[in-house]
Amino acid sequence: MNMQALRIGKGFDIHKLTQGPALLVGGIEIPFDKGCLAHSDGDVLLHAVIDSLLGAAGYGDIGTHFPDSDPQYKGISSIELFKKIRAVIPSFSCINIDMTVFAEEPRLSPFRKDIEQSVADLLSIETERVNFKAKTMETLGEIGSGNAIAAEAVVLLYLN
Repeated sequence: MNMQALRIGKGFDIHKLTQGPALLVGGIEIPFDKGCLAHSDGDVLLHAVIDSLLGAAGYGDIGTHFPDSDPQYKGISSIELFKKIRAVIPSFSCINIDMTVFAEEPRLSPFRKDIEQSVADLLSIETERVNFKAKTMETLGEIGSGNAIAAEAVVLLYLN
């Protein structure tokens, strides 16, 4: 294996929670009375995953490719954004990805396997290479008060 082809990327995203829109996490709709206020569908985890992939490949960030000032991305599915990024980044293999969502509510651990499977499918890898964690903020700050949700992702890529 060419060690020069191994690249690490980290992504982060945060959204305000509001009444109305569906809450999407990793491509999975989570039953909850709030969703993310966002230009796209607001999938905070997929946005962090996209940023981690772009970072590892050296291709900027999600806002560079899909600016919120561009009306063509209004309400767009984060899965569609992910597919567009797959086409932008040259050939790569994902070695593994580790993801964390920070939210006081709802409890996300019951959806762990579904979220891992969804991300594994998008990356075309086995679920054993995908790890998902959900953390609370112990009632501290905007996330802890239930006003926001955040996610981070760290990915190891092999650029083919």
